Amino acid sequence: MPQPLTVTYSIWPEPKAVATAAAQLFSDAVTQAVTTRGAARVAISGGSTPKAMFALLADPAQPFAAAIPWTRLHLYWVDERCVPPTDAESNYRMTNEALLSKVPLPAAQVYRMEGELDPEEAASRYETVLRNSMKLEGAESPAFDLLLLGMGDDGHTASLFPHTAALDEITRLVVANHVPQKDTWRITLTSPVINQARQVCFLIEGEAKSVVLGEVLTGPRDPERLPSQLIRPASGSLRFLLDTAAAAHLPTPENSLTAPGGSHTVGSLEL
Repeated sequence: MPQPLTVTYSIWPEPKAVATAAAQLFSDAVTQAVTTRGAARVAISGGSTPKAMFALLADPAQPFAAAIPWTRLHLYWVDERCVPPTDAESNYRMTNEALLSKVPLPAAQVYRMEGELDPEEAASRYETVLRNSMKLEGAESPAFDLLLLGMGDDGHTASLFPHTAALDEITRLVVANHVPQKDTWRITLTSPVINQARQVCFLIEGEAKSVVLGEVLTGPRDPERLPSQLIRPASGSLRFLLDTAAAAHLPTPENSLTAPGGSHTVGSLEL
C-alpha cells in the first residue's frame, strides 16, 4: 500500500493569480534553501503556467527578481522534448526567452536536457549531470528543493505518459520514453526521483483538465492510465496550485479555508 499522503490544493479565480502564487512559491523555496543549505536546486517543467511564472520572476516591477539569490540557484528540467534548444517546442527555449535571458543566473548553474541528441544518450548524459552536480554516490537519489509539475488532460505528468515504459522505471534517474500516442520520444525524470524532492507542486489551469484531475485525486488508483497518481512525495506532502476551472471536479472539504482577503481557497485531502 502507498504511504499516506496529504494533498493541499489552493484555488484562485483566474490563471494570472495562479502564476503569481507559483512565482511566490519559487522565490520562497529558493530563499529558504539558500538560507538552510547554501544553495537551491529547482527542477522546472514547460507549459503556459510556468511561462507566466517565469515572466513574473524576471519582471523588475515585481518583487521576485530582487528577492531571489540568483547566484545560488541551480536550475534543472523535469523533462524535455527531443528537439534542439532553438526549436519552438523546446522547454529550454521557452525558459531561456522568458527568464534566463533576463536574470543574473550563472550559465554554469543551468542544466538543460540535450534534446537534440539521441534520446537514450541524452537521458544517460542528464543522469550523469545530476550525479556530478549534486555529488551523488552509489544509488543515492537527487533531492530537489522544489520540483514543479504540470498535468496533461490525459493524466500524464513530466513525460510520464499513460501506458509507457517509463512508468515502471524504479532504478534510473532519467530515461528516454517513447510516447506512441504522440509518435515521439521524450526525456524525463523518473517518478522515484520526483518523489524525493523536498517540495513537489503541480500547477494546473483550465476546464480541459478538471475531470482528469478529479480522477487523479479522488478516483481509484490506476497509475498506468493516470500517471500523475505516481507522484506521492516521500515527504508525505503534495501541493496543487489551481484555477477555478481546473478545480471544478474536486470536493470542497468542510474544513476548506478562505485565504486572507478572500483571494483564494485552500482545501486538503488525505490519500
